[in-house]
Amino acid sequence: MLDRKKDFVLFRHPHETQATRYTQADVGAQELAQYEALNTAEGFVFAPFTPSKACPILLIRPDEVKKIPIPKVRLPDAPLAILHSPLSSLNYSRDFQLFHRQLETGVFDKIVLSRTEEIRVEGCLDVEKLFMKACQVYPRMFVALVSTQRSGTWLMATPETLLAHHEDQWQTMALAGTMKQPSPSASKEDEDRPNNVQKATWSEKNRQEQQLVARYLEVQLQGLASEIDETAPYTQQAGDLLHLRSDFTFRLKPQCGLGDIVHALHPTPAVCGLPKAEAWAFINANESAPRRYYSGFAGPVSRTGDVRLYVSLRCMELFDGGLRLYAGGGLLKDSTEEQEWEETKAKMETMKRLLQEERKT
Repeated sequence: MLDRKKDFVLFRHPHETQATRYTQADVGAQELAQYEALNTAEGFVFAPFTPSKACPILLIRPDEVKKIPIPKVRLPDAPLAILHSPLSSLNYSRDFQLFHRQLETGVFDKIVLSRTEEIRVEGCLDVEKLFMKACQVYPRMFVALVSTQRSGTWLMATPETLLAHHEDQWQTMALAGTMKQPSPSASKEDEDRPNNVQKATWSEKNRQEQQLVARYLEVQLQGLASEIDETAPYTQQAGDLLHLRSDFTFRLKPQCGLGDIVHALHPTPAVCGLPKAEAWAFINANESAPRRYYSGFAGPVSRTGDVRLYVSLRCMELFDGGLRLYAGGGLLKDSTEEQEWEETKAKMETMKRLLQEERKT
């Protein structure tokens, strides 16, 4: 599928018309022992949900940098065999009951449950064409193709910024709550065309979930930042899905660095839960499918101070003969198993669309 003699990443920020490739010239990506190492890092960071020996924080150095225009891509339908095994459904049902019980008994205010789905593919997928198609289909999202000897090969198209920094201004967001658009857009292949975003009516569950994330960010920023401003929640489109979002801008205190704020924010309640430490430990101990690099974070960092890190959502892990999709959803006390399962299905459709022939217009 890929020649992994050199570790590399292809990435494209939202709305950009060209991609950037970083390629390491020699040995594999550098492994960072802790988040504080990000304070002096230069390159592309690829971090897992929970760092471990098996899934370390990786830094791909920009030894070779290349700008690549994003062409129009048309891929034929790939022969797919989706593995809807009874075991997968049973695992999710078992996990849901276990996780939801913690909410009913008041252990957690919120906890995120994820699952995976494996797809077999006959023949070879051209993963760089998949990347280009993701850029084409999802112009508002951050798209990245990461391939290293330690992590394997991952493709993501994520709507969520973890941290951004330019000059003296820092930015993060509280993105939570998910629903499908009220009605189909005129062209599913162009997410920048007008849609019924403003017609979205959000349930109390979704509003509550978004507010939990926003209040968490507010508290975490208090000790690290000054001049904190927050917008009112608004609806953001991400492919065929809508999310509730509020934005935070702030200035970082002089004694603090990138690693300090990453350590404070990651993982946010949008991918983990509250209380954070207890939910994080519970997920790692009890979720049937290890998350690996799903719901971690990724993006370029620079010693000059420019930072653009994104939460690794809408992930596809690629391997010989197939791929593995990852998706999750935030559980509250009034969540139901059927609704949460359907939400994960809708999120997985984001990446499945890349495996289907573009709709002819």
